[in-house]
Amino acid sequence: MAEEAPALRKPVFTKVSELRPGTNGLSLNVKVISTKMVMQRAGGGRPSGPQARQIRIVECLVGDEIGIIIFTARNDQVDLMKEGKIVTNNLSLVEYELVSVEA
Repeated sequence: MAEEAPALRKPVFTKVSELRPGTNGLSLNVKVISTKMVMQRAGGGRPSGPQARQIRIVECLVGDEIGIIIFTARNDQVDLMKEGKIVTNNLSLVEYELVSVEA
């Protein structure tokens, strides 16, 4: 008896302004406004294992027509985050924090 693969859910798209802490399973279409390298470090001298891989972290200012957020891209994600590019972010596994800014 073959085991059935779980059914894939359709993505649920939202706007930046609708993001709230604790929500998950959402996707965003955003434009990359700017990027800033936070950390770029070669792995340790080991030829294999977790230390062999280069570590890269970039803070990206991304937004849609309603709002902007800072998205932290890690490792392979960094290559996708080019200024001016439209990207789709699946936020189901991303943690974020709501920060209030007073004008």
